[in-house]
Amino acid sequence: MTAYGYHASHEQFPPAELLTLLRTAQDAGFATGMCSDHFAPWSARQGHSGHAWTWLGAALASTALPMGVVTSPGQRYHPAVLAQAAGTLAQLYPGRLWLALGTGQALNEHITGDPWPPKEVRARRLAECVGVLRALFAGETVSHDGLVRVDRARLWSLPARPPVLLAAAVTPATAAWAAGWADGLITINQPEEAQRRTLAAYRDAGGRGPAVLQAHLSWAPSREAALHAAWDQWREAVLGSDVGWELALPEHFEQAARLMDPHHLEPFVHVSHDLGEHAAWLARQAEAGFDEVMLHHVGTDQSRFIEAFGAGVLPELNT
Repeated sequence: MTAYGYHASHEQFPPAELLTLLRTAQDAGFATGMCSDHFAPWSARQGHSGHAWTWLGAALASTALPMGVVTSPGQRYHPAVLAQAAGTLAQLYPGRLWLALGTGQALNEHITGDPWPPKEVRARRLAECVGVLRALFAGETVSHDGLVRVDRARLWSLPARPPVLLAAAVTPATAAWAAGWADGLITINQPEEAQRRTLAAYRDAGGRGPAVLQAHLSWAPSREAALHAAWDQWREAVLGSDVGWELALPEHFEQAARLMDPHHLEPFVHVSHDLGEHAAWLARQAEAGFDEVMLHHVGTDQSRFIEAFGAGVLPELNT
């Protein structure tokens, strides 16, 4: 049975408020959770970007939810440092942590001052990092000299079971490539439900493990309000990948999206004021083969969203 979870957006809310929202979501019936790992928000309107790993410790301690995080090793995070952080949480909270690994975005990674590599180089770097992570979780002493460098690293506090390593993929090509190393897949909803093709490419290439969908949606008492919330908070985040992976600063995203029409958001964010319509759309994602669907209401009125979906959507999905 598909599990429906709550996505905690660090770009949009301060860490303390986000923790309260996660606990509220658990009480409302959400079965799992995940968070973003940004150094900067998409826009100044969002205005936040808490440290995901610090927050995950509090989230796992104060709820019983399994938790995931989409992150990118290789530039902002050295893979040995990332392995230590994830390994510690996996020891403290066995079986409750997963990592979704991607090649990253300049918005978050440029801060190191290192050059931002092209996608094909970032993919090779990610593959190296995955190998380093798995070796460290296996208790090995690791030295590596490639796109990342590691000198005699060893994790001294090992979890009994390493965290699950999912691949974060948007396109079928990336999903098929990741099938060779990933324990599972996470993707996002796309125009014309292209997420189904991404999942099919992963499975056809032999990809194993759970399939997770980060489902961007917008709900409000009226359709106009739901569309406006999506446009206000999420228009920068739906810029095409050729733009979205390369821009370095929130103000660059704001400039690129300044003329975007609100209706342009609709293929990327499921917009509706009707809870039944949201429930039907989410049920279709389960039918498409997604084992977990992480609901991200892109608007700022999270408490009302959690209450409404907890009462009017989750019970229908869980029958």
